[in-house]
Amino acid sequence: MKCVVCNQAETIPGVTSVLLERGQLTLVVKNVPARVCPNCGEAYADEKVTAQLLREAEQMYKMGAKVDVREYALAGD
Repeated sequence: MKCVVCNQAETIPGVTSVLLERGQLTLVVKNVPARVCPNCGEAYADEKVTAQLLREAEQMYKMGAKVDVREYALAGD
């Protein structure tokens, strides 16, 4: 897919870091699979990955976590 931010390059498979915040929770997930623009660096996670990240963040929020940094892992890994 063509990058929608810079509109200059096709995205390529890669990884990115994602920052999620809700209330007092700050969650950083590293090495998230994504399509990354080689021109501007914008990253696009697919729907399955995004849904998993949001589920994890919701669970941590409910547990009362404040800050967490973790590596990405597929559910069931």
